[in-house]
Amino acid sequence: MPPQAEDEMRPSLALCLCLVAPALLVMLFGCGGGSSSTAINPPPGGPPALALSAFVSGLASPVGMEVPDDGTGRLFVLEQGGRIRIIQNGALVATPFLDITSKLESGGEKGLLGLAFHPSFSSNRRFFVYYTRRLSLQLQSVFSEYAASSSNPNQADASSERILLVVNQPFDNHNGGQLAFGPDGFLYIGLGDGGSEGDPQGNGQNLQTLLGKILRIDVDGAVAPGKQYAIPADNPFTPPSGLSEIWAYGLRNPWRFSFDRVTGKLFAGDVGQDSFEEVDIITKAGNFGWNKMEASHCYPPGSSCSTAGLILPIMEYAHNSSGGEAIIGGVLYRGSAIAGLAGAYVFGDLSSGHVWAGVQDSSGNWSQTLVLNHNLTVSSFGQDAAGELYLFDYGNGAVLRLRAAP
Repeated sequence: MPPQAEDEMRPSLALCLCLVAPALLVMLFGCGGGSSSTAINPPPGGPPALALSAFVSGLASPVGMEVPDDGTGRLFVLEQGGRIRIIQNGALVATPFLDITSKLESGGEKGLLGLAFHPSFSSNRRFFVYYTRRLSLQLQSVFSEYAASSSNPNQADASSERILLVVNQPFDNHNGGQLAFGPDGFLYIGLGDGGSEGDPQGNGQNLQTLLGKILRIDVDGAVAPGKQYAIPADNPFTPPSGLSEIWAYGLRNPWRFSFDRVTGKLFAGDVGQDSFEEVDIITKAGNFGWNKMEASHCYPPGSSCSTAGLILPIMEYAHNSSGGEAIIGGVLYRGSAIAGLAGAYVFGDLSSGHVWAGVQDSSGNWSQTLVLNHNLTVSSFGQDAAGELYLFDYGNGAVLRLRAAP
């Protein structure tokens, strides 16, 4: 399931309960079985209030969705347990596109976590996945390339796996999970700090490990020595100063990032520790502060710190009744169906029921407005080829459309 903030135990319990007793969860944690929402009245002139419409159900623990640029309109949904499902013409295709349940270890924050289609997928059939496995007691993050079948576009070639990168994980949580191709054609990978609490190994600020980073690799260039991929020539670090895959660092657990289709900016939600959640615009060689800072606040709480050389979040929220407990990174809206939402970054929280729209003003400052309340456990947001938005209900195995409120 999507990463959780500390305290880690409470949301983990909530997620387990959501799978077996959604009605109980309505009472305990507010993440239960319906898709009802509470009316929101944003300030005049701000982003509009949103609502949810049923779209597809029958999924098992969905954690994300990706759409290839192939003109088919298909939506590919990740099930945490190890299957990729296709939604075609508004219906769930019965046979999974890919089933790798036998390869991975799922549960908690582990499982099938990421999917990205090559920009030329329609001609080369290549796509990429991120999953976790246990090998001789060692938990590992695995990044692999697969190919779709040449004869059946709704079926992957399960025998085509080529492992690109394996990263050992010191703990079971904070595995990140996002894969996405940037407008530059390179593959971006999100990895958490390795888990436990407070980044005990100091991975976020350590440029000699891939943990706590966003990576950038070239899956089309000449393979670098000792690797299964190329390193883009303009990546910011080279040994011994830092590992060559690293694009940005100082991240705790980047759960869902996305590129703006117009500007190419990379927006990421980074899950906090005990107190704050944050939205960042990821930039080359950027240091986003963890574990010196949690969002824009010194960490541990009450300590002093310097923000010199650090990039502060564009938005944040606290662990309280008006905020939540674990951010679910979203999408900058470029669709046309929701009037007044264009250019807003739509994101939410795992279990508080809050969805916000972030807007940048003429001075460059960002502000967030609550645009939807609901009673679901949200694992991810997605967008289709037209840029319209979807919300993924982890506990009930459903995909819902975001739309303008009546």
